[in-house]
Amino acid sequence: MVIKSQKTRKEVREMVKVGKKIVKYRVAILLASVLLLIPSVFGYLGTRINYDVLTYLPENIETMQGQDIMVDDFGTGAFSMLIVDGMDSKDVAKLKEQVEQVDHVTKVLWYDSLMDISVPESMLPDKFYNVFNSETGTMMAVFFDESTSADGTMNAITEIRKIAGKQCFISGMSAIVTDTRDLAEKETPLYVLIAVILSCIVLGVTMDSIVVPVLFLLSIGMAIVYNLGSNYFFGEISYITKALAAVLQLGVTMDYSIFLMHSYQEQQQKCGGDKKEAMAHAIAQTFSSVVGSSVTTVAGFIALCFMSFTLGKDIGIVMAKGVIIGVIACVTILPSLILTFDKLIEKTSHKPLVPNINRLSDKVTKHYLVYVAIFLVLLFPAIYGNNHTSVYYNLDETLPKDLPSIIANDKLKEDYDMNSTHILLVDSTLSSTDVNKMLKEIENVDGVKWALGLDSIVGPGIPSDMIPEKLTSMLKTDKYQMIMINSIYKTASDEVNAQVDDLNTIIKKYDSNALLVGEAPLTKDLIDITDIDFKMVSAVSIGVIFVIIMLLFKSISLPIILVGVIEFAIFVNMGIPYYTGTSLPFVASIVIGTIQLGATVDYAILMTTRYRTERYNGASKKDAITIAHKASAQSIIVSALSFFAATFGVGMYSNIDMISSLCVLMARGAIISMIVVVFILPSMFMVFDKVIVKTSKGFLPKKSDDNGNSQGNKVQA
Repeated sequence: MVIKSQKTRKEVREMVKVGKKIVKYRVAILLASVLLLIPSVFGYLGTRINYDVLTYLPENIETMQGQDIMVDDFGTGAFSMLIVDGMDSKDVAKLKEQVEQVDHVTKVLWYDSLMDISVPESMLPDKFYNVFNSETGTMMAVFFDESTSADGTMNAITEIRKIAGKQCFISGMSAIVTDTRDLAEKETPLYVLIAVILSCIVLGVTMDSIVVPVLFLLSIGMAIVYNLGSNYFFGEISYITKALAAVLQLGVTMDYSIFLMHSYQEQQQKCGGDKKEAMAHAIAQTFSSVVGSSVTTVAGFIALCFMSFTLGKDIGIVMAKGVIIGVIACVTILPSLILTFDKLIEKTSHKPLVPNINRLSDKVTKHYLVYVAIFLVLLFPAIYGNNHTSVYYNLDETLPKDLPSIIANDKLKEDYDMNSTHILLVDSTLSSTDVNKMLKEIENVDGVKWALGLDSIVGPGIPSDMIPEKLTSMLKTDKYQMIMINSIYKTASDEVNAQVDDLNTIIKKYDSNALLVGEAPLTKDLIDITDIDFKMVSAVSIGVIFVIIMLLFKSISLPIILVGVIEFAIFVNMGIPYYTGTSLPFVASIVIGTIQLGATVDYAILMTTRYRTERYNGASKKDAITIAHKASAQSIIVSALSFFAATFGVGMYSNIDMISSLCVLMARGAIISMIVVVFILPSMFMVFDKVIVKTSKGFLPKKSDDNGNSQGNKVQA
């Protein structure tokens, strides 16, 4: 114990020395921090944003391999349906020619791809004509040479819309991704503005100076810019990561700034008003405390990297990096700012508007059985709700219904009875007889309206030698032939997923290497993969944080209690949508539990640390828990309100439901975790105190016997 305490004191002295260096070179630190913003801004602007979450599926699955074959063999990475209303055939033909000239458009398939429009319609195969025409107009398939979310494809969609005019509608995944990009680029700057304004309000109420919140936001703002700028080295990040990174980093790392400020104020009293000395000690104290706290948060984000759906890795790495940068900024940039503007801080100081909550602490420990009973009553409904909350995977449901792509998709459904289009790739050497047998089986599958390939066009009226070479090259290469399958079922529905299974069973009979690709098959893979990922991420995040708490407190019982309490808060948060009839985007069910656990378990650790200190100093069970509650509850409330402020406004404002839902869940999760830690956790300490002190180190005070040997005291009730 003596050796350990000497080592601890030595570490503290070393950290104080580092703190003094930071204080001494504060002007240089501020200058360097401002200069670092320049490359960070260029890095931020140079980072490509990916707006298609399906690209994060594993590359080794058949549907993703099929996408690669489409690009490599057919020169086609994506396709969209262009609907034209109220236009005669000659004008449609001219429009088709214009669309074909757009950069990154490789080919356009319409019924004139088979025969000139001067040929009577009666000579066309009924299937081929009916595919492209309805009572209100006509439709053509536009193929692009790059992937669904490539910049070239999105730019081509924008250009086609300019050419086509108001009576034309372009549908498909590429159009949805383009609209998502346009909406996200418009909204993202406002996310940060909303988060900053609401955070300023919370900090203005809870802190004792109106300048301090500004300094907090300046320091955190710089850390956010550094984080976003360093994403340049990844090449690209998802639009979800971009939208959430700044808001989430602001909410998560605000705690560290608050801790530094409180520590600085305490150290001023100990150092006799010597502000430089006080700040040096505050830096040392903050670093040692914040590093321990941030480890759990980083662990929560790192757990997302275990997902095979690599969007989790995208969010996890960026946010873990943001937390680490936030810690560094907190002990370098923020102290420099506080000392530089210290006089202004004093001039603008005021009494904090947060009421004293000491009476609440006494009531919690006095009536702890009430809160234990509330916990037990809510536990099973929370678990049931969490397990039965509905989740959607259809990506166009995350967007406003007045977007051009959503309007086009609805029109495609209404006028052509098309909800999703699959692309089938089969061996080009497969005989026409087998292909036609396969097509007949495919068309008998529930929900399939038609299947269109070269062999479905060839017949008595049109021999194979009459089919234009251009059309043949569109649908057949040396290795593969392409067949388009129209489904009346909606992407991500149970019906289309069953349909995809049936289609795969049929096509594998004729060609074991055949591939079914498209939005619906990809989304089915997404559902299967993320279901496994959810269980994996939950287990990893709980396991890692369990081990961290076990090592931190050298306890067997505390990890169970702390993780259990926060998991209860997560169950309540994720169970509420079930009882309100709300459906969540699939990403929410995967990442929210991990983020809430990693970001808010700090609240529980803060209270537990003080509880251990008081118990070690000889306080009784009730006194130790009451003192710990009084010392930590206010900080927990301020921290939770800051997290709430940074995320709630964005959740209310965003028109992209995937971002809105995530932010609302994070905001609500912070408040629920706060309530649970303030009321349920101390009650658990009251119930399990005897177990805790016997299964944890550092809770029992030490005393020496007559021979000078160290002995543990008996548990004081």
